[in-house]
Amino acid sequence: MAQQNPSIPPQHQDRQPGLEQPMRPRPASAAEKYIGSGKLADKVALVTGGDSGIGRAAAIAFAKEGAHLVIAYFDEHVDAEDTRQKVIACGRECLALAGDIGDPVFCQEVVRNTMAKFGRLDILVNNAAEQHLQSSIEDISAEQLERTFRTNIFSMFHLVKAALPHLQSGARIINTASVTAYRGSSHLLDYASTKGAIVAFTRSLALQLVKRGIHVNAVAPGPIWTPLIPASFADEQVAKFGQDVPLERPGQPDEIAPCYVLLAGDGASYMTGQVLHPNGGEIINT
Repeated sequence: MAQQNPSIPPQHQDRQPGLEQPMRPRPASAAEKYIGSGKLADKVALVTGGDSGIGRAAAIAFAKEGAHLVIAYFDEHVDAEDTRQKVIACGRECLALAGDIGDPVFCQEVVRNTMAKFGRLDILVNNAAEQHLQSSIEDISAEQLERTFRTNIFSMFHLVKAALPHLQSGARIINTASVTAYRGSSHLLDYASTKGAIVAFTRSLALQLVKRGIHVNAVAPGPIWTPLIPASFADEQVAKFGQDVPLERPGQPDEIAPCYVLLAGDGASYMTGQVLHPNGGEIINT
């Protein structure tokens, strides 16, 4: 059944990253309607940004497919605990780890704690990101530029390097890109640049790891209703968010989660170096 166009009132959060709890309406990111079928039974998945939004929806969908979870997040402790409890309610275990994925030491700690808890790692989802609106390149400080790249793309290098010794043939790496990597964004120049780098990273890493039997793919969402939106845009911009795509509404995280399930399992056995485009109907030249 088609999703209805949700009414999003003007709202803004004066913090990065944003929080899911105060959002109105709350994002559909609990995979409430998702029915699992054992596609990921007893696998272990590590999801960055797994406290809310797309990361939360993917984590819960993975749990419903039988996977145990590790979620890495920055400092959104209430959101992260909510996600952890929802994973546990699916009958799966969940380890929640707080820290800065832009720090290679924390990335190593996340993988080390994952192995200590579960003894294996089958699925790595590099999803966490941040964005900061600036109307001109002249307004992007060196600090902002470096911070955005550390969080959005450097973290993927750090996590893959830390995880690779533990990934066996059949493992999956899934990276979250964005529609902005393909059509650009005048007010998210540094963010869009990191997302373009993620596409190249995905394609190149896929080629590098193909002989090891590790598949690397990406998802490039369009406008999705996540905490990143009220944390980035002004009130009135939020109220109009997502109305410019053919489906004339923002997507919900639950609508994106099945892409991650597909890429995490055997259904994507003949896919590597590819990007899926759940973006509300926008035609993208890939």
